[in-house]
Amino acid sequence: MFPQADFPDVLRGLSAPDDAAVVKLDDKQALVLTADFFAPIVDDPVEFGAIAATNALSDIYAMGARPILAINLAGFPKDMDPQILSDILRGGADKVLEAGAVVAGGHTTIDEEPKYGLAVIGLVDLDKIYRNEGAQAGDQLLLTKPLGTGVIATALKRGKASEPSIRDAIASMTRLSKVAVEVLKEAGGDAVHAVTDITGFSLAGHGHEMAALSGTALNLRLADLPVLEGTEDLLEQGIGSGGMDRNRDYYTQWVSTKANAESPRHRLIYDPQTSGGLLIAVGPEALDEILAAFDAAGEPVWHIGEVTEGPGGSITVD
Repeated sequence: MFPQADFPDVLRGLSAPDDAAVVKLDDKQALVLTADFFAPIVDDPVEFGAIAATNALSDIYAMGARPILAINLAGFPKDMDPQILSDILRGGADKVLEAGAVVAGGHTTIDEEPKYGLAVIGLVDLDKIYRNEGAQAGDQLLLTKPLGTGVIATALKRGKASEPSIRDAIASMTRLSKVAVEVLKEAGGDAVHAVTDITGFSLAGHGHEMAALSGTALNLRLADLPVLEGTEDLLEQGIGSGGMDRNRDYYTQWVSTKANAESPRHRLIYDPQTSGGLLIAVGPEALDEILAAFDAAGEPVWHIGEVTEGPGGSITVD
């Protein structure tokens, strides 16, 4: 219904999938727009609000943009204490403020269970838009957050997650990608070839999409993947989400492995992430400078593999 040729100012969002829509504003800047919301995955309403807001803001950062404005999106049961909704909104507002943006209204509807998220608008220079395509053979792959939020969220619902695992997951899910993008802009420059954030479709799914759109393949080093505390132990106990199984059933057709495909760490490449990290493809010439810049900023990052020539969208796991 919306052919790209009829809407030339819509730079991302019509002809190819990406993390957010991008609309040309003038000769220098573009607006970046996204929306995301979901039901609680933790018990504390303030923490839930912070996680949901961080997750929505992540799509803006994945495009290289700066968030400027957010609108609350909420569903709430009519018979639940309204203080809980107030706490959820406060948790979200705290993260929006941390991002340097503002919450300017929103909409709440009656629902059977709480749901919360944001519609977010950001600004980006036209020549500095990050895309989930453009990775080149030889590029090095970086990841800015550990894997395992889907497993830990499932374990929490079943009363099986340890307090250290829960705290580690919440700390990761509420950490904005703001500093990571600032570091990339400063140290990466034109060597940053592709960026996407890892969310519901897992590292395998979002990695496949980046590789397919770029006409390249990915090689992931299993031993170098960062993992949240306790996640592998939970998988060994048989705790995993339905989303992990669905991702594995679908994306395994593009994945080949030299490792044990049934190992907990290998299964984590299919774990759906909430407010996951950025997957970044950078030219090898800039790798050391970028890693040093992340270290100097105190921002975590992991070097997890490389982009290779091969069937577009394929993933090899060592």
